[in-house]
Amino acid sequence: MALLFAQGGITITGSIVRVTGSGLGCNTWPNCHEGSLVPVQGAAPWIHQAIEFGNRLLTFVLVGIAVSVFVAVYSTGRRKEIKVNAWIQCLGIVVQAVIGGISVHLDLRWWAVAVHFLPSVFLVWMAAILYIRLAEPDDGEVVYLFAGSLRFLAAFSAFLLSLVLITGTMTTGAGVHSGDSGVGMEGRLDVDIDWMAHVHAWSMYVYLALTLLLVVGLALQMAPKRAQNVGWMLILMIIIQALIGVIQYRLGVPRWTVPVHIGMCSVVVAFCAFLWAEGKKRVSV
Repeated sequence: MALLFAQGGITITGSIVRVTGSGLGCNTWPNCHEGSLVPVQGAAPWIHQAIEFGNRLLTFVLVGIAVSVFVAVYSTGRRKEIKVNAWIQCLGIVVQAVIGGISVHLDLRWWAVAVHFLPSVFLVWMAAILYIRLAEPDDGEVVYLFAGSLRFLAAFSAFLLSLVLITGTMTTGAGVHSGDSGVGMEGRLDVDIDWMAHVHAWSMYVYLALTLLLVVGLALQMAPKRAQNVGWMLILMIIIQALIGVIQYRLGVPRWTVPVHIGMCSVVVAFCAFLWAEGKKRVSV
């Protein structure tokens, strides 16, 4: 669970970097500034350096948690599925750090920042799956708890969530928060922000409708109560996230709304992963 919170948490700190215009507070990578691993007085506003450098330091906290999980998984001889997930967590963090460095060298081009964000939510998804799978016996028998049509709906729902996330990064890419106060609108996605926001919103509405259909199907199928509860919680989280997005749009995307929206994004992804994991369980025989 600590790994899941950490993976979601670093997306929030990354969004704080963005809305405070601190993305180039450290203007190179892996150093903060040319010839220095740490902030340099006068190289950039101190608050921007502190926020960006602090975000980079949190990566090491995340690495420490991921490595601890990795060691625990291998030392206890867990099954291959869990070991692979532990590898994905460790390697994914390294890849993410490199992508983040590349985005800095590209002066925070919108597509580079989007590519930096999307793997983070994938790691949130995998951390949520890992949390569920760790509680299952390694020598158990795999049992499918959702009917075939509902398994398809669950998979399609997850696919729609990925579209929501992609359109969300594009909406951000067309918006005002470039990530650094000196960059401005240079390198932003050149589409109408209102049109892009509506595309993102409608993708969310379709995702919500399909998820509602899935959860109603689980109730009619009399799926395990735990799966149904997770499904209803997911729907609640989607509705809250949609309301935050609407408020954000109506208020003109004030800075404080962005970390809240990003944080809820990780919550929605985690609950979607929980629901997916509930469809196939390993039980003792």
